[in-house]
Amino acid sequence: MRSGFVAVVGRPNVGKSTLVNALVGSKVSITSTKPQTTRNTIRGVMTRSEDGVPVAQAVLVDTPGLHKPKTALGERLNAMVQGTLNEADCVVVVFDALAPVGPGDRRVAERAKASGSPVLCVINKVDRAKPAAVAERLAEASEWDFDVYVPTSATTGEAIDTLSNAIVERLIDGPMFFPSDATTDQPEHMVVGEIIREKFLDRLRDELPHSLVVRVREMEERANGTLYIDAQAIVERDSQKGIIIGKGGELLKTAGAESRAELETLFGTSIYLDLRVRVEKDWQQRPNILDRFGFE
Repeated sequence: MRSGFVAVVGRPNVGKSTLVNALVGSKVSITSTKPQTTRNTIRGVMTRSEDGVPVAQAVLVDTPGLHKPKTALGERLNAMVQGTLNEADCVVVVFDALAPVGPGDRRVAERAKASGSPVLCVINKVDRAKPAAVAERLAEASEWDFDVYVPTSATTGEAIDTLSNAIVERLIDGPMFFPSDATTDQPEHMVVGEIIREKFLDRLRDELPHSLVVRVREMEERANGTLYIDAQAIVERDSQKGIIIGKGGELLKTAGAESRAELETLFGTSIYLDLRVRVEKDWQQRPNILDRFGFE
């Protein structure tokens, strides 16, 4: 069978996570309009079968957006991207059809070409762009002479099958890395923490989304079948704590209720979510805290 690891790279907010979800066929990575939503290398598993027999498996690695780092966390996120590129069998570079190719895109494209792996170019968000803009992005991206160019919309699914086929064609003979029904390799506590963080992101402004991390401390099935989850929403300053909680606790209640509803669908059982807010001063700049939160 064909198999391999596929790095999905691009500058922040070009739609990498939505694209990975579309290719896998289920939600494995949270999405948001806020840049740097993805903070870990998240693997989504795309398996092709014929007559019930797996014939290809692409492990899609959703990476944080490459950016000019301002914190120790930012430096680690960029290092994650470079490490993923170094190990990839194939690379998917994502450009935004709604914005001209800029310095950030160029940095990503050049690193992808330097990886030595086959590179597929995706022009994403074509459902929201005029044909002339899509043509302009394709012309700009042609500078790098990528292996293939696919205009697509991760949101509507346009040309996702075309992209999926192009990825599979560039895989080589190899083993199955995951069972055929697997969609991700993320530990449950990470999935839960990211789902909870997602519920806050688009309701927060300025730098606060980047200062928020959700840490799941405990998951335990109780005797009555309820799954108990102890989670902390962690911010960097006392002033941010009040914003996360919201007036009269409204934001914390809303995010908690939405998280619980999605988690009950995911796990197929009732959820008791014990969600609290905690301050960890300047955690993005503290290596020991970054290690503890899993940003290694």
